[in-house]
This record gives sequence, structure tokens and C-alpha cells, in this order.
Amino acid sequence: MEQFLNAKILVTGGAGFVGGNLVRRLLTQDAGTIHIVDNLLSSDRRNIPQDRRVSFTEGSIADDGLLARLLDEYDYIFHLCTYHGNQSSINDPIADHDNNLITSLKLFERIKAFHRLKKLVYSGAGCAVAEKTYAQALATPENAPISLEMDSPYSISKIVGEFYAVYYFNRHGLPAVRARFQNVYGPGEILGAGRWRGTPATVWRNVIPTFVYRALQGESLPVQGGGEASRDFVFVEDIVEGLLLCATKGLPGDVYNLASGKETTILDLAQRINEMTGNHAPLELQPRRDWDHSGKRFGSPEKARRQLGFEAHVPLDQGLRLTIEWTKSNLPLILACMNQHAAHMKAAPSVA
Repeated sequence: MEQFLNAKILVTGGAGFVGGNLVRRLLTQDAGTIHIVDNLLSSDRRNIPQDRRVSFTEGSIADDGLLARLLDEYDYIFHLCTYHGNQSSINDPIADHDNNLITSLKLFERIKAFHRLKKLVYSGAGCAVAEKTYAQALATPENAPISLEMDSPYSISKIVGEFYAVYYFNRHGLPAVRARFQNVYGPGEILGAGRWRGTPATVWRNVIPTFVYRALQGESLPVQGGGEASRDFVFVEDIVEGLLLCATKGLPGDVYNLASGKETTILDLAQRINEMTGNHAPLELQPRRDWDHSGKRFGSPEKARRQLGFEAHVPLDQGLRLTIEWTKSNLPLILACMNQHAAHMKAAPSVA
């Protein structure tokens, strides 16, 4: 993608899982300079590539002083910072607002008059628009109806961030493109990265890294509601490719699903991971999560395929094998991040 040759790029949340993978990919595209802004709340500075083209500012993009230092010099902005994730937001809605919504509003307000900017890519969340159902799911398109009944403050923040992106495009011409993620997984997602955020979900994050780690330790995988819930799992390299396509081909003001279009149940996922890791521990069946009403969901990739040429190329089994191998190779880093929360974990209920 020649568009990134010598480009100046800002990545908020660039020390995180998706952000770190995006930055490494941009470096292979001969980007000129990449400025990462990250408060390390749910990320780790070891995820930042050591490259002379990369600069790092530790802090929130909502900080007024930091925002004032952002100049009209960026060709592209990828706005990936977030308050990870649903359960942390339920535990502390105010922290979610401060780190997952006001961040977007203040960034958009700061850059609304930038002239050099070719594209701002905002990371949305498929869970915010998915139908609330445990019945048979249909692929969620970009124009699906949006319910007022959200499952978490996280979902609220992510969809309101989309509202603001559309508003700033219509009112100020901000070239914002919304990339709506499904469930991203893959190398670089570090269990326990960042600071304690109130619940065991600080450590036990998304389902795939949790299952992979526990399976490698020979532990039972916690499966809620009999594993009937389903998700659309997208490998991180495919998500990164989708972000780059949104930046180069996406229409300002529009939205695109970065989805595989394939539905996988949590029970099927657990069985696959146990088989791949040789884990013989029985599954630990738990009650259904009382807050999660969009139990079965997957996204439609048709629009992104048609308009961007986006395709999720990495099959789930291949992506899981790559994730397992990365986890094996990075166990010391993962354990170090997990162990920093040990005292909090002892005082908190066990939730995966």
C-alpha cells in the first residue's frame, strides 16, 4: 500500500493488542513516522516496536495538554484506544466513559479543522449493533437497527463514538471511517497487561487467550451457559489489513464490518483448543453471564468485501495454532503481567 510511504501516522492505543500489530504492519509499509499515544491502562509498553520511526507518548488522548500538542501534521489517524472491555465497564461505568467515550469526543474536537488529514479510522464494536438473541443468529449488516437496550457501558461508549464520528463528518468534514470489529484474536494479546481495573476480567480477557493459556496449563476451560453462545472470530492480521483498507479505500462518513462472516460456538472453540493443546481436563460448565444478551452473533463482511476488497483470509484453526505457539513463546511476559494483579485477584470473585 504505497499510500503509507513516508506518511505521518498517529495511533491511539498503539501499545495495545490490535494497535501493536497495526504499528508493526505499518513499519513494513515504509511509513515515515508513527506516533503512539497510550496510557497503558490495558496495554504494555513492551508491545511497542523498537524502531527509530516510532515515538511514544504515555498518556490519555483525552488529556488537554497532550491534545494541545497534537499538530496538523498527520496523514492518517487510527483511533484504537478503548476501555477494555464489557465487564470492566460494568464494574466502573465512569472509568469507561473517561477512557472509552470522552477520548473520542475530545480527539474529534481537536482535529476537526486539520487540513492535512486524509483519513481517521475509528474502531467500533460489533457487539453494540448485534441483535440481542440466543436463538438462531443472522449475519449483522452495517445498517442493522441499533437498540437502546445495551448490554454494557462499553457497548454504549463504542456506538456513541460512532455517532460522534458521523456528526463530525457531517458538520466539520472530518474524514472519519468506522471500522466495526468482531472478536479479534491472535498473537500479541497479553493477559493481564496494564493496570488493575476492578474485576478478574483485567486478567482473563477475551475468550481465546484465556482458553489457550488455561489449556496449556492443563486447566479446565470455563464454559458459560453450556457453550451455546457464538462469536465471529477474526485473526488480528486480517483486522490490521481491514484497518489499512479503511484508511485507503473507505469512504469518509461510512462504516464497514471487519468480520469473517463465520459463526463459532464457544463450546466448539473450547473443544478445538483442548484438542490442539492436548488438554484433557474436563470443561468447567458455568451459568450463563447475566449481562450478556447478544449471545449468538456474527457479522456480515459483504459490504467490506464489495467496497474495500476486504477478506478474512486466516481460517480459525490456523489462527488458533499461531496463537498457541505465540503464547508458548511468551509465557514469561504473560505471567509477569498476570502476577502483578495477584493481590487483587485473591480479593475478587473468580470470573473468566
